[in-house]
Amino acid sequence: MSDLFSSPPSANGPSASRFPPLAEALRPKTLEEVVGQRHLLGLGKPLRLAFEARQPHSMIFWGPPGVGKTTLARLMADGFDCDFIALSAVFSGVKEIREAMRQAEAGQARMRRTILFVDEVHRFNKSQQDAFLPYVESGAITLIGATTENPSFEVNSALLSRAAVYVLKPLEEAELGELFERARARAFPDLAFEESARDRLVGLADGDARKLLNLLEQLVIAAHGAGITEIDAAFAADALAQNLRRFDKGGDAFYDQISALHKSVRGSSPDAALYWFCRMLDGGADPRYLARRIVRMAWEDIGLADPRAARVALDAAETYERLGSPEGELALGEAVLYMAVAPKSNAGYMAFNAARAFVRKDQSRPVPEHLRNAPTQLMRELGYGKTYRYAHDEPEAYAAGESYLPEAMDAPNWYRPTPRGLEAKIREKLAHLRELDARSSSRSGQARENPLPEDAKPEA
Repeated sequence: MSDLFSSPPSANGPSASRFPPLAEALRPKTLEEVVGQRHLLGLGKPLRLAFEARQPHSMIFWGPPGVGKTTLARLMADGFDCDFIALSAVFSGVKEIREAMRQAEAGQARMRRTILFVDEVHRFNKSQQDAFLPYVESGAITLIGATTENPSFEVNSALLSRAAVYVLKPLEEAELGELFERARARAFPDLAFEESARDRLVGLADGDARKLLNLLEQLVIAAHGAGITEIDAAFAADALAQNLRRFDKGGDAFYDQISALHKSVRGSSPDAALYWFCRMLDGGADPRYLARRIVRMAWEDIGLADPRAARVALDAAETYERLGSPEGELALGEAVLYMAVAPKSNAGYMAFNAARAFVRKDQSRPVPEHLRNAPTQLMRELGYGKTYRYAHDEPEAYAAGESYLPEAMDAPNWYRPTPRGLEAKIREKLAHLRELDARSSSRSGQARENPLPEDAKPEA
């Protein structure tokens, strides 16, 4: 085979005690062997310049799994001739942190620099993260943290201010293809792959180099067990377990995708909306969560331009509750399409937010006397409801010129209907009612309440 395996992997897989996993065996030993991250490692790019300058600095690597965070940290320790200490925030506690700091200070006494690599640094709590600060400032350690979560939210600001943040990207298909060919040539040169099988592996890897190599290793073990020398897409599909797309249900990738779905609906792109919806289903998102977000889209981005959208969203959610997966997912998918093609208006959403903000900071204005309830004789004697005009008794069932706002409150004009969908009709109606108000005011000499803004007047 190759120097990675002294003999071909058996059907039961290579012995864990004798052979490292393929991903570990193929871990790059030099910067030139690293696949991907050209935006950081290309000529003149920041990490390349750091390697060339041989001047380590504290940094945070932010990116999804399997894109080279640990590999780059190890290469930096070698390239900068530093001692290397690795901690995992999943498995390490106060004892391990103290021991690492003791080793780093001992190295500093010997004029040795130490790179402390902390994997999943976001899993350390605030006090644990704070524990690194004095050692970073004294130069005892150069901290390299790795995280799959947004460091703006997960890493203490004090620590973040002392570290450069580098964003690592998922590997592109061409880069995964390069890694696949390198692994096949070095470890499995006698095993042939149809292009369709290669493409399937690359697709399942989903930008994750480690996942690609692990899948490849599983597939090769299965091929040797079956006694075949050429792998096609059908064999690959049968040999590999179902692999979910990359995101955990509380991580950035998850919220990035729901954001893309929502913005595709808002942008009236049905194909893009359906793509992100299916991506999230494929990644294991709870359809009930997606149903809640679809209902939110109906009220936030479509609103009164098409009130049917909310009913469609709720009906789809109810359909899913009755049918479950996968049958009920079709209803949610069609609701997504309806939201995407429906006329859009956030006028109601904006009006509600503006009113809430105003009320939150405003004084408690009394209800005008003519709008107060008057169930008792005393209340009637006090004038409650005395001058109230019953709208149904007025022409067009509208009390022209009547005021319903608290006294001395300026007209806020929160609701500004758009010229789209049903709101175009609402816009026309409000313009007509304001005209009735204007006529009433001109006759009575009173100021007109709530004039329609210029940008909300109906087009001629």
